[in-house]
Amino acid sequence: MIIGDSDLFAIESEITTAFPSLSQLALGFFAIHIGGRAFGVRAPDASMLGCSFDEVNNRLRRRGTHFVAVLAAIEASDIMNAYLDAFYRDSSRIDYFGLSSEAFVEALLSNAVIWAPDGDEAFDDGSHILQFDIGGMVRLIAFVNEHTSRSGIGAISEKWLNADTFYQILARWSELFTAEWAKELERENSIR
Repeated sequence: MIIGDSDLFAIESEITTAFPSLSQLALGFFAIHIGGRAFGVRAPDASMLGCSFDEVNNRLRRRGTHFVAVLAAIEASDIMNAYLDAFYRDSSRIDYFGLSSEAFVEALLSNAVIWAPDGDEAFDDGSHILQFDIGGMVRLIAFVNEHTSRSGIGAISEKWLNADTFYQILARWSELFTAEWAKELERENSIR
């Protein structure tokens, strides 16, 4: 199922097998489309979907709080390079837009800016997605960490969406995924 417009922003998921465990929910895949590009592993057995489901619902609960003031007007490529430096590279970078490395990492983590990876195998393709709530808009920055490229960054997708539109897509996906999971669980239980 795809909810949203994949050329702008959409969430795609597929349930292969449903499980009664709320921490697992189902085996399948979860992908996020931004600017016509899909981020995440799209295979029938890519991941258990519990983490991705929880992350969508956490984003709904924390609406408006995914914000780091010093990053609001910074270019997407500069944010991505700083993110890679802070989390993945052995770099000697001192300045992160006026923040120390520790303050930069804390700002991203405490404000739940990092959407993907979300703690499960869903984004084992190297996808990274950052979400910023800026006024009545949501800014999404996504890329695939390509270790073989010189910069370490594949093409960056960046989109600005109306916050109501963005959060409606999240809410609709959560609602439909829950219904699909319950239906699939019932079907599998009737077979046993």
